[in-house]
Amino acid sequence: MKYNRQNAIWYANQYALGKNPDFYYFGGIGGDCTNFVSQCLYAGGFDMVYHDFEGWFYVNPNFRSASWSGVEFFRNYLLNFEKAPNGEIVGRDEIQEGDIIFLNNGKRYYHSLFISKIEDDEIYVCAHSNPAKNRKLTEYKFYKCEFIHIKE
Repeated sequence: MKYNRQNAIWYANQYALGKNPDFYYFGGIGGDCTNFVSQCLYAGGFDMVYHDFEGWFYVNPNFRSASWSGVEFFRNYLLNFEKAPNGEIVGRDEIQEGDIIFLNNGKRYYHSLFISKIEDDEIYVCAHSNPAKNRKLTEYKFYKCEFIHIKE
């Protein structure tokens, strides 16, 4: 399958400041950032992967994979599981719109961001938990960030 980045970006902009009623909002109970980024990739054409603990899927708030809504689990899935969506760590100069950023506080990865736009060497993201639409990456405070290119 080919990742439709434009559909994923449209979705990110459509729901960055709101909630899609088809998905539960985890904002008050641990954060919604990875749930939102997963939704963006799903909107970009990736099929859900129903595979017990190693899958990537959402049926309802009580029946979903850890990788659908958990930052560390999602990162691990993208980098290590053979079924799409897959990603690879790249440098800042290799990322594209529709890719993912993970923020690290020096101890762990704690936040997932969706790259919605790259313009004039500035990276803009859409995110949940603290809703953001085309927010500059430079406005976030973090110890380090990791760029994940989504393979097509």
